[in-house]
Amino acid sequence: MDDPDDKKPDGYDDIPATIVDPEAKKPEDWDDELDGEWEAPTISNPAFKGPWRAKRIDNPAYKGPWVHPQIDNPKYASNDKLYQYNSFGAVGIEVWQVKAGTIFDNILVTDSVEEAATARAKYASRKDTEAALEKVEREAKEAEQKAQAEKEAAEKGTEEAEEKDDL
Repeated sequence: MDDPDDKKPDGYDDIPATIVDPEAKKPEDWDDELDGEWEAPTISNPAFKGPWRAKRIDNPAYKGPWVHPQIDNPKYASNDKLYQYNSFGAVGIEVWQVKAGTIFDNILVTDSVEEAATARAKYASRKDTEAALEKVEREAKEAEQKAQAEKEAAEKGTEEAEEKDDL
């Protein structure tokens, strides 16, 4: 807290933030008629200490951080099976995205480790198969693009050769 006994010194606000540079000299080629009246540049005032602030002291009335009192709830009853349901009708997922097109599939909700492991193995094998098919398709497309580029380069080379013959 601010010290209530601390007072601003007399003349504190009279000290300017900048002062005229005492080492600055008017340039020899300065022409008052052409360049206007010469003004010396200013520098930071070493005596200026910024806006006045009272000293800070510890608050004598401070009792520490406030602690919320803990009061027992007489209606509270513990329930170890609160998360268990006979059936889940839906799974909700909130996704914030910039680009549309995200697809979620193969969502499994279970409390059985064996069922989860079986589903994971099945999904992993399907995912590997899909990845292999995508790789084959990508390589075929790249080969087709390469062949097309070579064909265009050959046609361009033939046209250039014909133009040279015409000259």
